[in-house]
Amino acid sequence: MTDHTKSKLLVALLGITLLCALVTPWLGYHLPQWNVIFRPGADDMDAIIFWQIRVPRVLLSLLAGAGLSLGGVVFQALFRNPLATPFTLGVASGASLGVTIAIVSGIHFSLLGLSGTSLAALSGAILSIALVYGIARASGKLSPTTMLLGGVAISFFFSSLILLLQYLSDAGSSFRILHWLMGDISRASMDSVLQLAPFIISGALIVSLLHRELNLLSITDDMAASRGVNVDRSRQLLFFAVSLMVAGIITVCGPIGFVGIMAPHICRLIIGSNHRFLIPASLLFGATFLTICDTLARNISSAAEVPVGIITAILGGPFFLWLLLRKNRSLP
Repeated sequence: MTDHTKSKLLVALLGITLLCALVTPWLGYHLPQWNVIFRPGADDMDAIIFWQIRVPRVLLSLLAGAGLSLGGVVFQALFRNPLATPFTLGVASGASLGVTIAIVSGIHFSLLGLSGTSLAALSGAILSIALVYGIARASGKLSPTTMLLGGVAISFFFSSLILLLQYLSDAGSSFRILHWLMGDISRASMDSVLQLAPFIISGALIVSLLHRELNLLSITDDMAASRGVNVDRSRQLLFFAVSLMVAGIITVCGPIGFVGIMAPHICRLIIGSNHRFLIPASLLFGATFLTICDTLARNISSAAEVPVGIITAILGGPFFLWLLLRKNRSLP
């Protein structure tokens, strides 16, 4: 496939993403009246639902989906592991542990527009990032294997603490913990969109500027070094940029699984492995995929809204199994 064809595919994917962003706010059990929504100074219930609930929710799902997909692209390249996800290094477990501690201890405060629960999630995620980096640095260099195994160990340890605290908590706290762990965008607001946007924009810019380094790091460190890449510095920059971006997403939305493994692989099948094209394709596909999943989550049942993490897991589970089977068939 030529670069010109790939560019056309990116334009088509951009069009699909824009169409999704324009259409999904209108979808629901109640169809808003367009003449009321666009009337200046409208305070009708339709306008409130559209502008204060649905539009922020769509924007947040676009940002979160793009970020999770980008995280999957980077970690799969850094670790040369097609099954790596944005949560591989324990960021989700660290954030979840922070939230669990906040809920069980009954912390209620806000700072800089963030609730105590969100701050606890961000603190736990940053702690996990620092621990993984410290473990990797203890070996003298940022080895992908050390980072991967350290992240898995920390993830299991934090997950066991979460289960212990959940077991010891009361029924109300246990339900709140469980609901947060499912991943949810229903509490979206323009404030949460503005809080998350800097994480996604800065992460996407850094990764895009390092697309050449990603191409080489996905082969071998020796190959990257022979082409003039500072391997340790590039890996550090990509690790911190993506980990902090994912931490921001989890802080606002909770851990939404499978987006970070599905979107990169589907985009590779469509557009190839060159990160110059794979990065924007994954951003657009991930944004569209999560927005569609969230639209299904809020419309699939009239009795109660389904957390979006359940929808992504239902769709992502079979894909994950297919990926494993496909990988096994390719082995000699």
